[in-house]
Amino acid sequence: MDTLVKIEKVVKVYRVGDEDFTALHDISLNIEAGAFMSFVGPSGSGKTTLLNLMGGLDKPTSGNIFFENINLKDLNRTDLAEYRRKNLGFIFQTYNLLPVYSVYENVLFPLLLDGEKESAVRQKVLDLVEKVGLSDQVNKKPAHLSGGQCQRVAIARALVKQPSLILADEPTANLDAENSYQVLELMRDLNRQLKAAFVFSTHDEKVTKYVNREIGLEDGRIIWDKKRDGNGVLE
Repeated sequence: MDTLVKIEKVVKVYRVGDEDFTALHDISLNIEAGAFMSFVGPSGSGKTTLLNLMGGLDKPTSGNIFFENINLKDLNRTDLAEYRRKNLGFIFQTYNLLPVYSVYENVLFPLLLDGEKESAVRQKVLDLVEKVGLSDQVNKKPAHLSGGQCQRVAIARALVKQPSLILADEPTANLDAENSYQVLELMRDLNRQLKAAFVFSTHDEKVTKYVNREIGLEDGRIIWDKKRDGNGVLE
């Protein structure tokens, strides 16, 4: 598979009061197109920092992050916004849905921001709502949906522009076990169907059963990098 993201000797240092805190220490790794993988570790291990750097929401103190052949360090704020708009989808643990909008309108919204006409994309939105199993809820607002249903809307919204990279920060943290498994199966199915790479940040052990690669982080360092072998075992 082609490399989608290349992380090269990345260090991230934050100023906390009068002291420097190193969130990431010399991180290097490649992420393939179509990957289905996770960063795992306790709070403060650096996994969300890595997602933020990949998403262009922050910049490394040193080192480089390449998306295809683009070095994110070379992009200004406007360029980074364009990078996110064209290439990325985000899924958050708190869903971040617009409460006054219906399921359909929440999924449609990113396309409207891109200047698309609703009439031209209506069927595309409805098809994606069907893929996430919410056709019978299409006109409901988030307040009338379960947590699992809200996360399905968030997944559809992240995928509607057909990005090549989905960044999912603790996507199962607010879900019970049954809904977590349903959402993980849905994302795995969509990964296979749509070929978008999914990269999770999580401390949920259930995610391990689904991903093809798991990178363990501790104190901002990679402590393991496991890939699923031909027998389906992460090693």
